[in-house]
Amino acid sequence: MAASAPSVTMPAARKRAEGKTGLQLHTRPDGGGGSEWQRENGVRSPSPANSSRLRQHMAPCESPRLLRRERRWAAGGALERASRRARAGRGRAGQHRARLWRPPPAGGSCAIFARGGGASMAQRTLPLPRQQSFCPPVVLNPFVHPGRLSAGDKLRLVLLGIILLPLRVICIVILLLLTWLSASVATFCHTGGASVPLQGWRRRMIQTTLSCLTHTLFFVMGFRVKVKGKAASLQEAPIFVVAPHSSFFDAIVSALTGMPSIVSRAENLSTPVFGTILSSLQPVAVSRQDPDSRKKTVTEITSRALSRGQWPQILIFPEGTCTNRSCLITFKQGAFIPGVPVQPVLLRYPNKLDTVTWTWQGYSLKELCIMTLCQLFTRVEVEFLPVYVPTEEERNDPILFANRVRQTMATALQVPVTDHTFEDCRLMISAGQLTLPMEAGLVEFTKISKKLNLKWNHVREQLDTFAAIASASKGGRIGIEEFAEYLKLPISDVLRELFLLFDRNGDGTIDFREYVIGLSILCNPANTEETIHMAFKLFDQDDDGTITEKEFACIIQSALGLPDLDVSNLFKEIDADETGKLSYDEFKNFALGHPEYAKLFTTYLELQRYQLGMSEEDDDIQSPEAKHTPVGNSAVPVSETRPIARNKVCPADCEEDTSGTSDKKDD
Repeated sequence: MAASAPSVTMPAARKRAEGKTGLQLHTRPDGGGGSEWQRENGVRSPSPANSSRLRQHMAPCESPRLLRRERRWAAGGALERASRRARAGRGRAGQHRARLWRPPPAGGSCAIFARGGGASMAQRTLPLPRQQSFCPPVVLNPFVHPGRLSAGDKLRLVLLGIILLPLRVICIVILLLLTWLSASVATFCHTGGASVPLQGWRRRMIQTTLSCLTHTLFFVMGFRVKVKGKAASLQEAPIFVVAPHSSFFDAIVSALTGMPSIVSRAENLSTPVFGTILSSLQPVAVSRQDPDSRKKTVTEITSRALSRGQWPQILIFPEGTCTNRSCLITFKQGAFIPGVPVQPVLLRYPNKLDTVTWTWQGYSLKELCIMTLCQLFTRVEVEFLPVYVPTEEERNDPILFANRVRQTMATALQVPVTDHTFEDCRLMISAGQLTLPMEAGLVEFTKISKKLNLKWNHVREQLDTFAAIASASKGGRIGIEEFAEYLKLPISDVLRELFLLFDRNGDGTIDFREYVIGLSILCNPANTEETIHMAFKLFDQDDDGTITEKEFACIIQSALGLPDLDVSNLFKEIDADETGKLSYDEFKNFALGHPEYAKLFTTYLELQRYQLGMSEEDDDIQSPEAKHTPVGNSAVPVSETRPIARNKVCPADCEEDTSGTSDKKDD
């Protein structure tokens, strides 16, 4: 198309369609949007009113409707809807022609698809409505505590440790032996084991003797405890929920609440000395080998909470794992399924030098113990909040109950809440094993699994694929180069558009969280049996049931706007039996294993439909005189600039003739 083609006026309906959908059919040669190029080509920037409406349209919204809308936008339906809106308004545009934004000058890098793939067009910008709940969390990684000791801290710990460490170790050993002896006496000749609650003098001995010894043990270790509020009685609240859980030293809450039962791993009960002390508390044991252990644990907690005083109170850390106290992660439902009143308990460690935080990345258990024992003292604050009595709605909905209790505790702590959970820790460990940064595996699994209906095993498989793509990059993120290399395609405008759909925060890279969301919202819905069958019929131009490399190259080159693209490597990867032709089974298996291609294909189809709709509109509103205007500025037919993909979606008889194109430029 000649560079001097005059611009024509856009109908008001098309302007409204662009204002609502964010679809822009113009670009600069460098991909930007500066005013200089706009003035040269007669392109006007959106008015402040339209910009305001666009911002309102793009405002985050917490609704399933927006999620469905985002899926439809991702499938390309917005393009066709914009075209329909524009055609609907042509009654008021009888005196105006649809304004075609002038493409960049020769040498510009942007191209789009027209009828038959024979024209150039500007790069499209498609700002998708982003759901706020899919935005990155306030705290990206609550499972890391990169403690740094200054030279002065190290010197102070060494000097104090020379005196304090041996004395405290001796006292701790003596106190542990006394605690073990008391626990052995309390459980001696107790029939029934863990299934029968301790009664009478046995229970009183644990509540007094063990509680006193445990309190003394923490005092010897240097802990100075400040208590706010008052612990509730068994009748007021059968369950204590403690957060944030950040250290094994959090067990100090047990001494302040009368040594209640806790939830512990079954393996801990067989530990020498500690196992006997733990058994005297009659904990709810969780076995990792038993697949029904979680269900049994919930049943046991419920029966004890509803026992009307036969069992002692239960102390639960609902987060289920240790964090760095920067936020409250997802609460497990076990403490809230019984539907009984709970008492929230807050933990704070207001120390200048933090030697207690034990996370998945940071100091080890041994290092933290030694550093804490070398401290002169360690402050800890325990705050008992008022008992939380659930409403009838919360009794019937444990998730709602847990979230409201968590929000109450987060407000008191003045920290945010995130949807991380223990499953994120498992993904984080898997990411480290795949030579990725451990934090790359964090996806806020609670939110992702609920909104996108994903299981942990499925997300774990996607992590393998992500690691294979991002292995060449640093930082555990996918750049446009790695993305193109994985798809075995060159970097083009269409590929950049697909990349931007994945890149939700616009930082130029795709992290694992964005990759999982992108596959679920963009690619998997498009990668259906119907779409795969349609794609196969599109490639199979001679209807012989197979796809040759020439047929395959014709569509790929047209879709990407790259007439000289070599697709032999991609074709060979799909051609599993190396026959030189692709059967439907080969095509389908590759498509199911690489859902990213489905989005490229649906984008190609929608753009062709959109261009056909635009051309039909232009033909309808064009004056009879213009249809017979002779060829003016164009020296080379547009159809010669790129090979035309003749197929069932865009047949040859739909191709725009050269005279029609020239008439539009001269009009």
